Amino acid sequence: GKYVAVGSIEPQFYAELLRLTGADDPRFANPMDADQWPALKAELARLFRTRTRDQWCEIMADHDVCFAPVLDLHEAPAHDHNRARATFVDIDGVTQPAPAPRFSRTPAATPAAPVAAGADGPEILRELGFDAEEIAALTGDNDA
Repeated sequence: GKYVAVGSIEPQFYAELLRLTGADDPRFANPMDADQWPALKAELARLFRTRTRDQWCEIMADHDVCFAPVLDLHEAPAHDHNRARATFVDIDGVTQPAPAPRFSRTPAATPAAPVAAGADGPEILRELGFDAEEIAALTGDNDA
C-alpha cells in the first residue's frame, strides 16, 4: 500500500538496481530499447510487490541505486533526511514546510501560523467587491 520512487538511469545505478531487486530477465540488458519499457516496467512492478516499501528501503539503504520511499504527509516530517535538513517546521502546533530556498546570507522569515478556516472570508469578500450587507447575507454575520 506504499510507494517507492526509482530513477536508476545511469549504468552503474541501473546495474545496482537489477542486482538488489534480483531482476534477471534478459530484456533488462538493453534498458534503452523503448519497445521493452512496458514489459520492464511491469516486471519491476512485480518485483517490488514482493516486499513492503519499508523492506525495500532496508535493502536499498547504503547503496547507490537512486531509490527513495514516497512518504505521506505524516511520514515526511519524521524522515531522517527531512529532519536533518529541517525541511519542516512546527508553528503553533501545526507542522508545515520550512521556507525554501534557503540562502546563507539572507535567512527566510519564519512562516506565520495558519488562520482558522473561513476566518478571513469577510475580508476576501470585501476585496472582491461585496458590500457589508452582501457579506452578512453570505456569512450569517451581521457584524461583517
